[in-house]
Amino acid sequence: MNLNAKTAAIVIGVVFILVGILGFIDNPLVSATGLFAVNTVHNLVHIVSGLVLLAGAYSFGSSLALKIVGVVYGIVAILGLITSSDMLLGTILVNQADDWLHVLLAVVILAAGFLLEDEPAMA
Repeated sequence: MNLNAKTAAIVIGVVFILVGILGFIDNPLVSATGLFAVNTVHNLVHIVSGLVLLAGAYSFGSSLALKIVGVVYGIVAILGLITSSDMLLGTILVNQADDWLHVLLAVVILAAGFLLEDEPAMA
């Protein structure tokens, strides 16, 4: 398997969708009382993020999708770090672990979008 932007977008997209689904199941990792706090809106954001990455991988461009999602997660990370509320934008349940994970995700996703090559065009 060649690591390129399309592969990264697919892998990260699938992980986001799985985490979004997992958030609907009570568990100690991703739940309202888990290590990473989530609610329904937060779970839906993960699923939509995954779908955007998959859509980019199969249609409008993996690098672009990675850059868009990476910027969004960067903004979310900054908002989470500068606010003291556990409700981001009044609707998304977060905690400090989420805030730092969003920082890491933004860095990784943006790096993938800017540093990995796009899949070569088919002849």
